[in-house]
Amino acid sequence: MSKKVGKNTNRLSRHQRVRNKVTGTPERPRLNVYRSLTNIYAQVIDDVAGKTLVAASSLDKEIKDAVKSTGNVEAAKLVGELVGKRAVENGIETVTFDRGGYIYHGRVKALADGAREAGLKF
Repeated sequence: MSKKVGKNTNRLSRHQRVRNKVTGTPERPRLNVYRSLTNIYAQVIDDVAGKTLVAASSLDKEIKDAVKSTGNVEAAKLVGELVGKRAVENGIETVTFDRGGYIYHGRVKALADGAREAGLKF
């Protein structure tokens, strides 16, 4: 009897493949995305120091109040704008984008577009 491999297991192996190539440096940190059913999270990470420099999620009060549902494209775009704004305030101009093994469309794409609109380059 064969055991079925789950979607998240496949995603984690895709993410590992991406992470072998993508690292965040102090000059160009990594913008990481995590997507759950109900929320979306973004972090700007310096992998050399092992530190999260900036973070935002759909659980942040200003986003939670602005949208009806935290698990949709609209909320993801606002999270991207918020993480981009916070990064620019901390002097971070360019990042490498780590999609976390997710397909680049829908909420992940909306988050990236929002971060670009806020002034991040990747």
